[in-house]
Amino acid sequence: MATVPAALLPLSAAAVLDHAVDPETGLQRWHWNHRGVSLQLVQRQPDQTRAFFLGRGFGTSVADRIGRSCVFQTIFRNDGRGIVEYDLDRWKVIRDGRTQPPLTRERWSARLQSTGVPQGPLIALRWSLLPTRQRFQPGDYNWGMISFGPAPGEQFDLTIELDVGGNRIDARIPAIECPPEQP
Repeated sequence: MATVPAALLPLSAAAVLDHAVDPETGLQRWHWNHRGVSLQLVQRQPDQTRAFFLGRGFGTSVADRIGRSCVFQTIFRNDGRGIVEYDLDRWKVIRDGRTQPPLTRERWSARLQSTGVPQGPLIALRWSLLPTRQRFQPGDYNWGMISFGPAPGEQFDLTIELDVGGNRIDARIPAIECPPEQP
């Protein structure tokens, strides 16, 4: 597999990054697009995420822990011509000179193993999170939550790695802001 850093692609083939704020909700979104492959990250307020998981049987402390872990609604699409694959274990959250991977299904499972959370809520968590690894045919899409880990209001950069039609694409989305707590 060849590696093509998005920053080194010819201008006509370069990735597009858009940042916007919803005027009604104040929630921010980041939309990365490259050759028909797109990743959209939309902030989820900590209260919104806590309520979601409380409604699925989690106790208050665990729902709060998830809600404060920088959760985004994620929409991934392949409107390109080739097969696209990703592995969240190869993505990196960069903050204060340190890197860590996103909190995937497997990482949450390991973190919550000793908390006594019943099986039903754990299944709900698993199904609500974007799959850790996925392969997309042209026209495929999926959505789910991604938990990046930093505290509410903190900023980080995200590096993503994708396989697009047999070529590795590396990109960096700078200055993503974790949704803040609401007063």
